[in-house]
Amino acid sequence: MLKTFLPNEHVKNVFDISPEHLVEKGIKGIITDLDNTLVEWDRPHATDKLIEWFKEMKKHGIMITIVSNNNEVRVKAFSDPLDTPFIYEARKPLVRAFRRALRDMKLNKNEVVVIGDQLLTDVLGGNRSGLHTILVVPVAQTDGFFTRINRRIERQLLTWMKKKGMIYWEE
Repeated sequence: MLKTFLPNEHVKNVFDISPEHLVEKGIKGIITDLDNTLVEWDRPHATDKLIEWFKEMKKHGIMITIVSNNNEVRVKAFSDPLDTPFIYEARKPLVRAFRRALRDMKLNKNEVVVIGDQLLTDVLGGNRSGLHTILVVPVAQTDGFFTRINRRIERQLLTWMKKKGMIYWEE
Protein backbone atom coordinates (compact mmCIF):
# COMPACT_ATOMS: atom_id res chain seq x y z
CA MET A 1 0.00 0.00 0.00
CA LEU A 2 2.78 2.46 0.82
CA LYS A 3 4.21 1.95 -2.66
CA THR A 4 1.32 4.02 -3.99
CA PHE A 5 2.97 7.01 -2.28
CA LEU A 6 6.39 6.27 -3.76
CA PRO A 7 7.36 8.30 -6.85
CA ASN A 8 9.14 6.65 -9.75
CA GLU A 9 11.69 9.48 -9.77
CA HIS A 10 12.78 12.36 -7.57
CA VAL A 11 14.45 15.54 -8.86
CA LYS A 12 15.29 18.89 -7.32
CA ASN A 13 13.06 20.91 -9.67
CA VAL A 14 11.36 20.82 -13.07
CA PHE A 15 14.47 22.25 -14.71
CA ASP A 16 16.23 18.94 -13.96
CA ILE A 17 13.73 17.27 -16.32
CA SER A 18 14.99 17.63 -19.87
CA PRO A 19 12.88 17.18 -22.99
CA GLU A 20 15.62 15.03 -24.53
CA HIS A 21 15.46 12.58 -21.63
CA LEU A 22 11.67 12.40 -21.83
CA VAL A 23 11.65 11.88 -25.61
CA GLU A 24 14.28 9.15 -25.19
CA LYS A 25 11.86 7.37 -22.82
CA GLY A 26 8.98 7.71 -25.29
CA ILE A 27 7.23 10.45 -23.30
CA LYS A 28 4.92 12.71 -25.29
CA GLY A 29 3.02 14.43 -22.48
CA ILE A 30 3.38 15.94 -19.03
CA ILE A 31 0.68 16.33 -16.43
CA THR A 32 2.04 18.84 -13.96
CA ASP A 33 0.89 20.39 -10.75
CA LEU A 34 1.08 24.19 -10.48
CA ASP A 35 1.59 25.54 -6.97
CA ASN A 36 5.02 24.83 -5.44
CA THR A 37 5.83 22.59 -8.40
CA LEU A 38 6.20 25.14 -11.19
CA VAL A 39 6.21 28.34 -9.12
CA GLU A 40 5.60 29.42 -5.54
CA TRP A 41 1.96 29.02 -4.51
CA ASP A 42 1.60 32.80 -4.22
CA ARG A 43 3.39 33.75 -7.50
CA PRO A 44 0.73 34.65 -10.09
CA HIS A 45 2.76 34.08 -13.28
CA ALA A 46 5.56 31.95 -14.70
CA THR A 47 9.17 33.06 -14.39
CA ASP A 48 11.23 33.68 -17.53
CA LYS A 49 13.15 30.46 -16.87
CA LEU A 50 9.92 28.47 -16.59
CA ILE A 51 8.54 30.03 -19.79
CA GLU A 52 11.69 28.84 -21.55
CA TRP A 53 11.26 25.31 -20.07
CA PHE A 54 7.69 25.19 -21.45
CA LYS A 55 8.94 26.33 -24.88
CA GLU A 56 11.65 23.65 -24.91
CA MET A 57 9.15 20.92 -24.04
CA LYS A 58 6.77 22.06 -26.78
CA LYS A 59 9.65 22.36 -29.28
CA HIS A 60 10.41 18.68 -28.62
CA GLY A 61 6.77 17.73 -29.21
CA ILE A 62 5.90 17.24 -25.55
CA MET A 63 2.41 18.39 -24.58
CA ILE A 64 1.80 19.84 -21.12
CA THR A 65 -1.41 19.95 -19.13
CA ILE A 66 -1.55 21.70 -15.76
CA VAL A 67 -3.70 19.79 -13.27
CA SER A 68 -4.30 21.73 -10.07
CA ASN A 69 -6.52 21.52 -7.03
CA ASN A 70 -6.63 25.31 -7.04
CA ASN A 71 -9.55 27.38 -8.37
CA GLU A 72 -10.22 28.38 -11.97
CA VAL A 73 -9.19 32.03 -11.56
CA ARG A 74 -5.73 31.09 -10.24
CA VAL A 75 -5.02 28.29 -12.73
CA LYS A 76 -6.40 30.13 -15.77
CA ALA A 77 -4.41 33.30 -15.00
CA PHE A 78 -1.23 31.23 -14.86
CA SER A 79 -1.92 28.88 -17.79
CA ASP A 80 -3.39 31.22 -20.41
CA PRO A 81 -0.20 33.28 -21.01
CA LEU A 82 1.64 29.98 -21.54
CA ASP A 83 -1.04 28.79 -23.97
CA THR A 84 -1.26 25.62 -21.89
CA PRO A 85 -4.38 23.54 -21.23
CA PHE A 86 -5.38 23.14 -17.60
CA ILE A 87 -7.74 21.38 -15.26
CA TYR A 88 -8.70 23.23 -12.09
CA GLU A 89 -10.31 21.96 -8.88
CA ALA A 90 -8.93 18.56 -9.85
CA ARG A 91 -9.57 16.95 -6.47
CA LYS A 92 -6.26 15.10 -6.57
CA PRO A 93 -5.50 12.34 -5.60
CA LEU A 94 -8.74 11.23 -7.25
CA VAL A 95 -7.96 9.87 -10.71
CA ARG A 96 -10.67 11.63 -12.72
CA ALA A 97 -8.56 14.69 -13.64
CA PHE A 98 -5.57 12.52 -14.61
CA ARG A 99 -7.80 10.44 -16.90
CA ARG A 100 -9.28 13.59 -18.41
CA ALA A 101 -5.81 15.02 -19.09
CA LEU A 102 -4.80 11.76 -20.82
CA ARG A 103 -7.96 11.81 -22.92
CA ASP A 104 -7.55 15.49 -23.83
CA MET A 105 -3.92 14.93 -24.90
CA LYS A 106 -4.96 11.74 -26.75
CA LEU A 107 -2.05 9.85 -25.20
CA ASN A 108 -1.59 6.47 -23.54
CA LYS A 109 -0.47 6.04 -19.94
CA ASN A 110 3.02 4.94 -20.97
CA GLU A 111 3.49 8.20 -22.91
CA VAL A 112 2.85 10.57 -19.99
CA VAL A 113 4.62 11.56 -16.77
CA VAL A 114 3.14 13.31 -13.75
CA ILE A 115 5.23 16.01 -12.08
CA GLY A 116 4.34 17.32 -8.64
CA ASP A 117 5.62 18.37 -5.24
CA GLN A 118 3.25 16.38 -3.00
CA LEU A 119 3.10 12.69 -2.22
CA LEU A 120 -0.51 12.81 -1.02
CA THR A 121 -1.94 14.47 -4.12
CA ASP A 122 0.32 14.40 -7.18
CA VAL A 123 2.25 11.16 -6.64
CA LEU A 124 -0.65 9.22 -5.15
CA GLY A 125 -3.04 10.36 -7.89
CA GLY A 126 -0.51 9.68 -10.64
CA ASN A 127 0.36 6.25 -9.28
CA ARG A 128 -3.30 5.33 -8.83
CA SER A 129 -3.79 6.32 -12.49
CA GLY A 130 -0.97 4.02 -13.61
CA LEU A 131 1.32 6.90 -14.65
CA HIS A 132 5.05 7.47 -14.19
CA THR A 133 5.47 9.96 -11.33
CA ILE A 134 8.24 12.47 -10.69
CA LEU A 135 8.41 14.19 -7.31
CA VAL A 136 10.06 17.62 -7.17
CA VAL A 137 11.20 19.56 -4.13
CA PRO A 138 8.64 22.31 -3.39
CA VAL A 139 9.84 25.65 -4.80
CA ALA A 140 8.67 27.52 -1.68
CA GLN A 141 9.10 26.75 1.99
CA THR A 142 5.65 28.13 2.79
CA ASP A 143 2.31 26.50 2.01
CA GLY A 144 -1.39 27.09 2.29
CA PHE A 145 -3.22 25.71 5.33
CA PHE A 146 -4.25 22.29 3.95
CA THR A 147 -0.92 21.74 2.27
CA ARG A 148 0.85 22.28 5.63
CA ILE A 149 -1.18 19.38 7.04
CA ASN A 150 -0.23 17.20 4.04
CA ARG A 151 3.45 18.08 4.49
CA ARG A 152 3.45 16.77 8.07
CA ILE A 153 2.02 13.45 6.90
CA GLU A 154 4.48 13.37 3.98
CA ARG A 155 7.45 13.87 6.31
CA GLN A 156 6.32 10.86 8.35
CA LEU A 157 5.86 8.77 5.20
CA LEU A 158 9.26 9.78 3.82
CA THR A 159 10.99 9.02 7.13
CA TRP A 160 9.36 5.59 7.29
CA MET A 161 10.17 4.81 3.63
CA LYS A 162 13.78 5.91 4.13
CA LYS A 163 14.13 3.60 7.16
CA LYS A 164 12.75 0.72 5.07
CA GLY A 165 15.23 1.47 2.27
CA MET A 166 12.46 2.38 -0.17
CA ILE A 167 13.93 5.79 -1.02
CA TYR A 168 17.51 6.80 -1.64
CA TRP A 169 17.50 10.56 -2.20
CA GLU A 170 18.26 13.33 0.27
CA GLU A 171 15.46 15.74 1.14
